[in-house]
Parts: sequence; structure tokens; C-alpha cells
Amino acid sequence: MNNAGFQISLDLYGRLCVVIGGEDEAAHKAAQLLDVGAKVTVVNPTLNVELRKLTAAGKILHRGRRFRSTDTQGAFVVLNTLPDDKEFAASLRALSEEERFLVWSIDQPELSNFMMPALVRRGSLRMAISTGGASPALAGTLRRNSEEIFDEEFEKYLDWLGGLRKDVQANEPSMEKRRERLKAAVEGFRLTGAVEYPAAWLTHRESADS
Repeated sequence: MNNAGFQISLDLYGRLCVVIGGEDEAAHKAAQLLDVGAKVTVVNPTLNVELRKLTAAGKILHRGRRFRSTDTQGAFVVLNTLPDDKEFAASLRALSEEERFLVWSIDQPELSNFMMPALVRRGSLRMAISTGGASPALAGTLRRNSEEIFDEEFEKYLDWLGGLRKDVQANEPSMEKRRERLKAAVEGFRLTGAVEYPAAWLTHRESADS
């Protein structure tokens, strides 16, 4: 059985986070960290176009060389986006125990001390999806499907709810009435759907049942 972990949300605002690597995955992780207000340092000899733009704009610090253990000094989180280097990931995990920082290595959950769930983003909505490492591909598919369900109207509805909450808190002195109005604003909201399974699973299920 896979370890599903304990789901939390980290406050990284103003904290140093290190991204190792310079390609698309590194750019994606750097953008996610910047989105929550983290201070981002990227360590890699080369950078892709997106990371070069972020460096030129002064949004991230680039150390144009291979990773050194001293790069983690003061770091709260280290994200390793270099695939297929188990020896490096293992050394990074050991260093995290010594220096007390959180580390994630791509496609190597056994050498990470936290997992990166697939994240659904729509306006203020943040919904994390994790399969406990069983299938990152499925988690990504669930994320894409969910982003189709939570459409632009949902984003407008969520913005309206936020404005309503502020208005009620400012203008309604009765706590009971505040709760009633806010509860009424979400009554009737329902998420519906159906699961369609791939042919590979249906074939397996039929053979297992026979």
C-alpha cells in the first residue's frame, strides 16, 4: 500500500526555496513558488527560455553551475527536477536530514520527504490531487479534467462569494444571520460527474473476474 502522506499547505511567503534544474519542469516549479511569494534560487549550468526571462526580470536568482551542498543554506524547500539520477537524489535526501530542509526529487518519492500533488487552479480555488505516488499520470489527468469542470463561471461565482463574505462581515452585526446568508449562498451547489475507465483496466478487470 502506498503512503498517502499527510496533506498540508506550506506558507512559503518570503522563504528561500531552491530549484535544481533548468528545463520545463524547473520552470514550472519556479513559477509555482513565485506565485506564493517564495524567494527562488535556480541552480543549473543552463536555463530554458522561461527561466532566462525570470532571471532577466530579477524574479529569480540563477547560479549557473552544478549544485553544491552549500546552496541549501537557509533554504526551507529544495525541489530537484533532475530525472534519472538516483545517486544525486539520495545524497540530497541525506543532506536534507543534516541541514533540516524539505526536499522533493522528481519521480523518486522514496528519496523525497514530501510529495507534490497535482494542483487544480481556478481563481482563488486550489485543489490538490494525489494518488500517493501510485500514478502521477492519473493525478495529472484528474487535474486536467477538474479544470474543465471548474470553468470561468465557477471563478466568477467564487469571486462573488468572496465579495459577499466581506460585505456580510462588515454590515451584518448578527453572527447567526451572517452564517445564514453565507450558507444560503452555497445551498444548491453540487459537483456531479462520472468516471470513465480506460480499456487497459477494463480488460484487466474482466480477466481477473473470469
